[in-house]
Amino acid sequence: MTITQQDELEGLKEIGAICARTMRAMAAALEPGMTTRELDEIGRAILDRHGAVSAPQSVYDFPGATCISVNEEIAHGIPGDRVIAVGDLVNIDVSASKNGFFADTGATYQVAPKSRDMERLMKDGHRAMQIGIAQVSEGKPIAGIGKAIGKFASDRGYTLIRNLASHGVGRSLHEYPEEVATWPKRGDRRRIDNGLVLTVEPFLSRGGHWAEQGHDGWTLYSEPAAPCVQYEHTIVATRRGAVVVTLPH
Repeated sequence: MTITQQDELEGLKEIGAICARTMRAMAAALEPGMTTRELDEIGRAILDRHGAVSAPQSVYDFPGATCISVNEEIAHGIPGDRVIAVGDLVNIDVSASKNGFFADTGATYQVAPKSRDMERLMKDGHRAMQIGIAQVSEGKPIAGIGKAIGKFASDRGYTLIRNLASHGVGRSLHEYPEEVATWPKRGDRRRIDNGLVLTVEPFLSRGGHWAEQGHDGWTLYSEPAAPCVQYEHTIVATRRGAVVVTLPH
């Protein structure tokens, strides 16, 4: 969507804050021995408490309130009986709606004890997202997001998953611009309009290039197999830069 009124921004900030609080509460509860279903139920309870509706469930009939992906799973992991263990890399992706507005956020965490290699990958994954967000303001090229993230990744020896893109959001979970590459992509001449709402969510990897769907029809895995992290915010483009709405106000 493209925001034209202040009440639209307030509606986005409300659901963005709910998504952010949900994700952070789930991350705080993350511990060895719990199942991904138990972690998902924590998220579901918080969304319910705030009058929000899980977007993957309501839009796509996803079998969980949130997406929880562990280790070899890089996105769209289904909450279930999988037991979280020490050292696991866990991605939590929360998207939801309230009063007709949608927001989407995600982050990757490691269950202690943390390894230096994974800490570095997570730190750089978060930095890659920030670099992409810094490219968002009125009139700038949409392709500038992927160009900047791509340079950061290649300079540090990382790869990017190239079939999991950022996207427009706001009045639905996925809308115009349908695909926002977080890797260098030629031929995209679109420009960012004032008020445009979109996500920035690079998938930074140590060797993965593509996401492949597993047998359950949902869970995505890195191809070739490699550690991967994802960080995501929902943002609004303005003349002065990006306004992040997925913050736990």
